[in-house]
Amino acid sequence: MTGLIIKSIIIGLLGGGAIAAGAARMFHSPESQAMGAFRTLGELNACKGDPIAHFSFGMGFFFNAAAAAVATGALTQDVFHRIVPNFAAGALLLKNKSVEETLYDPSKMIVTGAISGAVVVTFLNTLASVIPEQLSLIAKEILSPAASLMINPVMPIIFWLAALDAGKKTGVWATILGGTGQMIMGNAVPGLVLGILIGQSIEEKGFNKAVKVMLGIIIALFVIIAYFRGFFAKLGL
Repeated sequence: MTGLIIKSIIIGLLGGGAIAAGAARMFHSPESQAMGAFRTLGELNACKGDPIAHFSFGMGFFFNAAAAAVATGALTQDVFHRIVPNFAAGALLLKNKSVEETLYDPSKMIVTGAISGAVVVTFLNTLASVIPEQLSLIAKEILSPAASLMINPVMPIIFWLAALDAGKKTGVWATILGGTGQMIMGNAVPGLVLGILIGQSIEEKGFNKAVKVMLGIIIALFVIIAYFRGFFAKLGL
């Protein structure tokens, strides 16, 4: 058990610090090179600097990750992509609501990300190791499917409602891209997040060149994903 805890702390510190700093650096691109996931950036942006929103978002995926860890003994990608960055951002924003001085600061995010990563990874690994095999089977059959409902359809509905509340253009773009994402990928959240980014950019700056380029990239990505997932073949194209 001691060895497990030590390894979990080391992995959590390194992984959590790297992913949180990478997410923060993405807010400064293209001026500086970023190493975070675009999905993480979009979801952090969707919380609009509200610490409670960050903690709530991360906690929703935390329960799903805990159920998966108990059932399978493995950590999901949500641990570093969604839980740790949002916990790190929420912790910083509790004391200072300025995202420019907290969420956008890689030097601060790497510290809170490392701490969050160490705590989350250690807890999940320890939890998975102490659960009896019989309870693990129960988690696999019951808890995992229940937690999956949080990802789809609960989370898409939450993002869609947030997009509709953000404005007419944001709602329209989120609905279009979210629906497209659901048809192609089976999950509307990536499309909804991209729709929110596009809609908010149009609301604030109009349909300028930057928005057109971003939209072109999104359309190209959707087409590529659809091709490799056999979406066009299913349509008979």
